[in-house]
Amino acid sequence: MSDAAVSDTTVPVQVPLAREPRGIWGSFLTARRNLLELIPELAIRQPMVSGRMGKRWHMVMDPEANRRILRDAVDDYPKSDVTKLILRPAIGESLFVAEGAHWRWQRRTAAPAFALRNIQNLGPVMTAAAERSAERLAAASGRAANVFDEMVTATFEVISDVTFSGDEGFDRSAVHDAIDNYIAQTARVSLLDILGAPMWVPRPNRMLATSALREMKRVADSAIDARRETGPRPVPDLLDLLLEGEDPKSQRRMTTAELRDNLLTFIVAGHETTALTLAWALYLCAFDQDVQARARAEAQVALGDRAATVADLPALPYIRQIVDETLRLYPPAAFLSRTAQKADQLCGREVRPGDTIMLPIYALHRNHLLWPDPHRFDPARFADPKAIDRFAYLPFGDGPRVCIGAAFALQEAVVILATLLARFRFTQVPGRTPKPVLILTLRPEGGVWLNIERA
Repeated sequence: MSDAAVSDTTVPVQVPLAREPRGIWGSFLTARRNLLELIPELAIRQPMVSGRMGKRWHMVMDPEANRRILRDAVDDYPKSDVTKLILRPAIGESLFVAEGAHWRWQRRTAAPAFALRNIQNLGPVMTAAAERSAERLAAASGRAANVFDEMVTATFEVISDVTFSGDEGFDRSAVHDAIDNYIAQTARVSLLDILGAPMWVPRPNRMLATSALREMKRVADSAIDARRETGPRPVPDLLDLLLEGEDPKSQRRMTTAELRDNLLTFIVAGHETTALTLAWALYLCAFDQDVQARARAEAQVALGDRAATVADLPALPYIRQIVDETLRLYPPAAFLSRTAQKADQLCGREVRPGDTIMLPIYALHRNHLLWPDPHRFDPARFADPKAIDRFAYLPFGDGPRVCIGAAFALQEAVVILATLLARFRFTQVPGRTPKPVLILTLRPEGGVWLNIERA
């Protein structure tokens, strides 16, 4: 099979999964190119696949085993050493990386900021960004444009406005560039990771972006300290809410460094993943014009000629189904990794302490045992979300460590997607099919180029 993304005119683009073992060097080269190509093709037809490369590993695609890893025995399956090595330089011991008691107190402190009412209060920021995005796309009407770049712009505007709203001293461009540079240069798997080398062995590729990261952290620290002096905004943003946050058990509050690491986590996750979801959703709508036409009709009835608001969400169920199905086919966090701490059994197989436990979400969402015709784009799968096993569909993880910003991301995605589909018709550009490539997130290599016409 070719190393290019699988092309089939009847289904959206897929990743070519491995048909045979690649060995240590081959696995390293494959992981540097596209981590998803390490997944064996068997993984979309089996509940679990195991092997050894440096250390023992297991890929799990079984909902009950996922339930045990992510919820029932979550402390026995912390995030893998490789995950921590990649992310710590950028986001420290924040919610995404921390374990045990240090994670719990941060989660309790941050949770109120992501309460539904607070997320809904941030809706006007999303509506304003959707309107600006529509205006930029209107200027591109009649030609092809890279909608992934546009979705990155739109979602970074949102996350900037809901984290550091009105802070003139916060250099958004510098932070954005530092994040992009970090992902591109240092968030790739090292050969030492493949070999299972100890965490204390330096990975040279992760020492390249330190100056940009230091500057990004300095800028964020200054903005946080300035906000402590000036006090909260009239409409509290995420920084205000976290500054007010207090662990109800210990009464502990976050230090400037802890606030910064968590805010940078939310910035990275809060714009990159939503931008990817929107870009892939627009690609899928261009791929299936019938789906796009139905979604446009729904959006036009609900919105008329205005941008979507939070109040419109109940009138946009089909567009929400498109978002859900997009997250199934192209989950931004397409590969999770854990390290077993205790002896256990998963799917009837022995798990030993130190084994690497992989949850290839991309393969889980396309597993033939769980999804009928799994490669087909069919938003109707989500007409009744309760009919889907929650541990067969994990775009945001699950259990106590489920993504704290899931509701925020879904709200933003529906608001922006509905606004754009109501006003524009998107069609594919021949020869410009995006290639799904996983580095840190599942990105469309080469962008998502679509023709844009006014609806």
